[in-house]
Amino acid sequence: MNACDKTLASGPGHTTGADDRPVTPVSDSVAPASANPGGRSVEARLLLRLLARQGAPPLEFVLWTGERVSTGATEPVARVSIADRATLLGILVDPQVRFGDAYSDGRITIEGDLVRMLEAVYRASLGSPRQPSTLRRVLDLLHRPRINSLAGSRDNIHHHYDIGNAFYSLWLGNTMAYTCAYYPTPSATLDEAQMAKMHHVCRKLRLNAGESVVEAGCGWGTLALHMARHYGVRVRAFNISHEQIVYARERAKREGLASLVEYVEDDYRSISGRYDAFVSIGMLEHVGPDNYPTLGRVAHQSLGSRGRGLIHSIGCNLPRPLNPWIEKRIFPGAYPPSLGEMMRIFEPWGLSVLDVENLRLHYAQTLRHWLDLYEAARDRVCEMFDERFVRMWRLYLSGSIAAFTTGSLQLFQVLFAPHDSNDVAWTREHLYSR
Repeated sequence: MNACDKTLASGPGHTTGADDRPVTPVSDSVAPASANPGGRSVEARLLLRLLARQGAPPLEFVLWTGERVSTGATEPVARVSIADRATLLGILVDPQVRFGDAYSDGRITIEGDLVRMLEAVYRASLGSPRQPSTLRRVLDLLHRPRINSLAGSRDNIHHHYDIGNAFYSLWLGNTMAYTCAYYPTPSATLDEAQMAKMHHVCRKLRLNAGESVVEAGCGWGTLALHMARHYGVRVRAFNISHEQIVYARERAKREGLASLVEYVEDDYRSISGRYDAFVSIGMLEHVGPDNYPTLGRVAHQSLGSRGRGLIHSIGCNLPRPLNPWIEKRIFPGAYPPSLGEMMRIFEPWGLSVLDVENLRLHYAQTLRHWLDLYEAARDRVCEMFDERFVRMWRLYLSGSIAAFTTGSLQLFQVLFAPHDSNDVAWTREHLYSR
């Protein structure tokens, strides 16, 4: 098999082994070489112990010897095949990182729906609160998120966002918006939902023609262009991803909006001046809790005693780090805050929270659309990178769907204003009237 095998890739709704190739059924009668007199090998007993600590998810594992292992509680939702003893030992020591690495390398193969499998794992884990073991405490220390200093933030953003605009254009849709969409109806398309999200944000901010807006973290520049085109505002948008800034500037010129939108290749901590609105969509995840008071200071100074602000971010119900495999392989330095942690942005500067909305299920739907487009483009992705990259990003997108459908992750939109500003909406009617 070459690095870019063209066999159909498995995503939601597909049922193939390894997400690439069929799994040969294994007979229950096969006796592993390392079996003990009780019928279970040492490896199987260790795996069962791990599954018990993870809440006994309904999965069947097939070891390299042919031995099958499952909790037996309910019908398995998927079959997971482990290639060799070294792979299993790595998972037993550090399941949160080694499982993802083994899947990416093809040393773990999955027969069944990957999203359903991950949902089962998350539900079992969330429903099984427990005291962390000594090993888990040590691993948590080793897997601490990378810091988001000025230099660290640039490195972290470069790792994720500067891997090529052509790659992201394959699966983000026409808007190139890489944040949660807003689905006015469940049947809305991805592009319709991304447009609806941008209107939803602009209505929350009550933008008026002639006003000024500063955007902290602008991605490929879509929201800034939308605000200028549809609401007649002037926008300064900050971003430290060179690839994204180049794309955004070219797009602004092409669409005749360069006079209204300025894209600044700089860190949010360098924002200065006064504006009528402050907005940040999908950047807080890259800020880090230690820097929340600094972000609050920037927002406070940007708005003065008037104006409106909105922060849109992935979050959690309780303070906890991002999945360490995603932080290590996909999103270095990322951290999804709880609402309580987000208050460290607002409280030190007297910023009043006006409204909080949770769009968790909207993000799950956004990710489903992204994953469908990604799978449709898998051959092109493999040509750009390799098979390991294809599998790694499939796992990231699938795991993100599962995290939002099971409530492991949330999506918060927080509207705020200076504490003494009475320029606030009387009702929510403006959110729904066109």
